Amino acid sequence: MCGLLGILSAHGQAQTFVSAIESALPCMHHRGPDEAGTWHDNDAVFGFNRLSIIDLAHSHQPLQWGPEGQENRYAMTFNGEIYNYLELREELQALGYHFNTSGDGEPIVVGYHHWGEKVVEHLRGMFGIAIWDSVDHQLFLARDQFGIKPLYYATTEKGTVFASEKKCILDMADALGLGLDLDRRAIEHYVDLQYVPEPESLHQEIRRLESGCTATVRPGEKLVHSRYFRPQFPARKVGPAGEQELFDRITHALEDSVEKHMRADVTVGSFLSGGIDSTAIAALAKRHNPNLLTFTTGFEREGYSEVDVARESAEAIGVEHIVKIVSPEEYADAIPKIMWYLDDPVADPSLVPLYFVAQEARKHVKVVLSGEGADELFGGYTIYKEPLSLAPFEKIPGPLRRGLGQLSRILPEGMKGKSLLERGSQTMEERYYGNARSFNFEQMQRIIPWARKDWDHREVTAGIYAQSQEMDPVARMQHLDLFTWMRGDILVKADKINMAHSLELRVPFLDKEVFHVAETIPYDLKISHGTTKYALRKAMESIVPAHVLHRKKLGFPVPMRHWLAGDELFGWAQDTIRESDTAEIFDKNEVLAMLTEHRNGHSDHSRRLWTVLAFMVWHGIFVEKRIDPGIEQREYPVEL
Repeated sequence: MCGLLGILSAHGQAQTFVSAIESALPCMHHRGPDEAGTWHDNDAVFGFNRLSIIDLAHSHQPLQWGPEGQENRYAMTFNGEIYNYLELREELQALGYHFNTSGDGEPIVVGYHHWGEKVVEHLRGMFGIAIWDSVDHQLFLARDQFGIKPLYYATTEKGTVFASEKKCILDMADALGLGLDLDRRAIEHYVDLQYVPEPESLHQEIRRLESGCTATVRPGEKLVHSRYFRPQFPARKVGPAGEQELFDRITHALEDSVEKHMRADVTVGSFLSGGIDSTAIAALAKRHNPNLLTFTTGFEREGYSEVDVARESAEAIGVEHIVKIVSPEEYADAIPKIMWYLDDPVADPSLVPLYFVAQEARKHVKVVLSGEGADELFGGYTIYKEPLSLAPFEKIPGPLRRGLGQLSRILPEGMKGKSLLERGSQTMEERYYGNARSFNFEQMQRIIPWARKDWDHREVTAGIYAQSQEMDPVARMQHLDLFTWMRGDILVKADKINMAHSLELRVPFLDKEVFHVAETIPYDLKISHGTTKYALRKAMESIVPAHVLHRKKLGFPVPMRHWLAGDELFGWAQDTIRESDTAEIFDKNEVLAMLTEHRNGHSDHSRRLWTVLAFMVWHGIFVEKRIDPGIEQREYPVEL
């Protein structure tokens, strides 16, 4: 696990960038406080910050390797973990290849020499990879199929720079001749969706390599992208006799995934929220670590905490449990730090409790497991039930269906049936956005008058929907979420916020072998018997305590609606809006009016306000340079 940073020079003389790389590396010290260093030849410079998890003493980066007669042909640095590295090593050794370390990085570069770009199809893990081939003069970049680990890049006349964190590229802007103009299209996408969708970033010239993609580039040229991960969710029927076989395959896949995700030379703990996803992971992890520590967080306000349920789950599976309660004051104080670690804002209030539970966990362990991805793979969101409730509308002729939509618009707000008519008259592409949307277009224009209709969420979702025409309705929603909400929000906060504390988060549900089983679950076993994730619940019956098995997901709920209307955060929000130098982006008077409406109880604007406030704090840090996030380099012992 590390933070990588490097540049491929357009015209040779890469050594001229060494000092710029060394100066920028401390920006992501938190990604690897155990070790740092650089390597270069005439064309490329690689830098890294290492968080040592496997083969602590020998698997240094950048790693050099080459076959006999071409020693040190390749240089590699990668961020992540390869969970099947032992099996890959054995396979490659049988083919005659030698290894100099016992870590999980070397099988990647040896595999790249043997399989070329198809090496990614053999990797089971999370990764952002950079490999320089000094013989073919080509740089290879890759990200894992789901986008668990980030990889940013930018190309100028001086070369192509790549990094695990965007702030490192920003720090090198002068050395690269890189422009720092904001991307208005990306800003509108952010306001619409609460996150910046891939491959965009809020800076025009800095992009992200998309999840499930590779790229190659030669000196002085532009990146050539290629997608290797295309989820299919094939239509499938399972008779009553085959249901148990499917449930058993899910159980076996998860047992195997957790076993592989427990591979480490340091202690592994687990987050535990009290729902089926995290409880299943913790229960399986305990088989490999009888002294497993679990962690959760909550708030003092009633109805906004899973602490009691998580504690009950911990007792049921027999693990030690540690709780962190977050106060409103702690919440507000942490916001600038969190926006700095994120690189681009994510308007998800659960970022803050995650920040504090990760901080607490890092006092005890270096690696934690978590339940991200279960909802997207197994059909866990309540909204996935909607195709069943709207099925009768599919039988109505198009003109009549559109007429029902016109009728819904003239019905009074709040009238029973209005929303059903409105959504039933729409196609899935029109009504489903990818699990997160703060504003409709009229609300957006109120605060960003320059907003364009052709830049709304449909610009992001149209191409993704085009790939899922043959899938069942729930699979189409899952497919969209994999490429929007999950990689734009869920996995960004999982990576950035845990790495803020030099804590490696592993997500066993997002394992390629688990996905191979999950994508074959038929429509009627995802949403069935009035519940979501039906097949997963059946598969976990002997593993997850009964009181958790059918409990609704709560996650990290945050009392944002109450805090923004009350003394806890109203004053902070008002000051943030007034002090922000974002008048060219937002109509600040309208934002203040929205805050007042929220406090007076006229409308619940909490999600919309949080979206704007998060951006304003981000802008104050990265653009105005007015806000000091108060980041300190923390040192941790190598072994915990």
